[in-house]
Amino acid sequence: MALKDVKPTRSELINLKKKIKLSENGYKILKMKRDGLIMEFFKVLEEAKDSRGALLEKYARAQEMMAIANTIEGAIGVKAAAFSVRENPDITLRSKNIMGVVVPEIESSKVRKSIAERGYGVIGTTPVIDDTAKVFEELVEAIIQSAEIETTMKRLLDEIESTKRRVNALEFKVIPELTEASNFIKMRLDEMEREELFRLKKIKARTTA
Repeated sequence: MALKDVKPTRSELINLKKKIKLSENGYKILKMKRDGLIMEFFKVLEEAKDSRGALLEKYARAQEMMAIANTIEGAIGVKAAAFSVRENPDITLRSKNIMGVVVPEIESSKVRKSIAERGYGVIGTTPVIDDTAKVFEELVEAIIQSAEIETTMKRLLDEIESTKRRVNALEFKVIPELTEASNFIKMRLDEMEREELFRLKKIKARTTA
């Protein structure tokens, strides 16, 4: 706010005081929101660490089982068992609210299947196919859970950065500029009052002379 554009009037001073009060209240609210979001972010971050660890562990196990299955059943046998699955997992995407931030809530079903539901013939395969299928089903569940947590974490982080920018703008730009303008008007009004008082004294002195 350029001081040359500020009108040194009492009405403008009142308006500036109102704006300062609103800005200060907004600053306090946004600061509380930012701090709350940071706390929520660290909670989700802990979940994300556990989720990533579990995901990497299940992925390694799935790779290991796939290598064993390929050795015992052959690549063609493994592919035939995989393509025999008729029913895909159901994914339901909902949303929930964390301190004003909309984050995903993912529900899945039909990921884990019984041997009969997997579609391949039990007689024509060995138990290693069952074990491999089970491990990959667990991996899919871990991926779904990880996707929910990682997306939640990213959205919280984006909102924290946005709120932080607004807090900083109020603290370091808006409120100081409004305060500076308010102080300028007070100074000008005081000067005008002194000038008017001096003028009145001169007039009084002339009339009494």
